[in-house]
Amino acid sequence: MSTLIPEYSWTDFVKVVKLKQLHRLKSGEVTFDGEYLFSFVNGSIDTSGFLRLQTEYKCQVSNSVVGESLEQILQEVKI
Repeated sequence: MSTLIPEYSWTDFVKVVKLKQLHRLKSGEVTFDGEYLFSFVNGSIDTSGFLRLQTEYKCQVSNSVVGESLEQILQEVKI
């Protein structure tokens, strides 16, 4: 885990899923039982839009190589 951004357990992260509270978080890494799940960055704190553009670029690169869409995963659950 990174030492530059805070680490949150899944249990604690789910407690702040309310929209107003979530907007107050800046960034962090979410873990479950000590295992890394994902990182998040709150793009709404960056008024220039640079952070959002960089995040979108990295997500596009990531999605072009590995992973599944939410629709694919939900389709699998319905079967």
